[in-house]
Amino acid sequence: MNDLTSIVFLRHGKTEGNLRRAYIGRTDEPLCSEGIEEIRSRAFPQADIVISSPMKRCIQTAELIYPHVPIRIYDDLRECDFGDFEGKSYHELDGDNDYQAWIDSGGMLPFPNGEAHEDFCERCCRAFLSAASEIDGQSAAMVVHGGTIMAVLERFARPEMNFYDYMKNNCCGYLTEYKCGEIRIIKEV
Repeated sequence: MNDLTSIVFLRHGKTEGNLRRAYIGRTDEPLCSEGIEEIRSRAFPQADIVISSPMKRCIQTAELIYPHVPIRIYDDLRECDFGDFEGKSYHELDGDNDYQAWIDSGGMLPFPNGEAHEDFCERCCRAFLSAASEIDGQSAAMVVHGGTIMAVLERFARPEMNFYDYMKNNCCGYLTEYKCGEIRIIKEV
């Protein structure tokens, strides 16, 4: 795809796990009422195509924001598998040796019994390229997870920044332009 394409990257709305500040990756939580209300209270960029992770929280977010646009599901856009940390908050993990080692690594160690950072990023970027190849110059919204956005932008956004520099709150993201394998961030949304 060589045409300039507008892509908005949106992190899904809040879930109960997000309210608890828990690591929610493979857990298929729906949006909580606060998350639904936040989505309904905001305006979002229009899109001709909606691309989503298969997780309930992303699909529900996409349906609320883009009710009349068919959603294309890409399994590999799902969030990282947090392994033993799944469903736990940083308070619950305080004092855990594996968690401390992960923190000390800057979040780069594999999650115990979960997914390695490199594997997660590679999976997300491969899925992004597949989805981007089907956009054909139309405007698109990618309703995904915070980690997914961070992985894709770390690889393709210019100028380059660190993975964690792209972290966004729930229901927030980036309006971008994509062309020839590079993403240019226009503004935060």
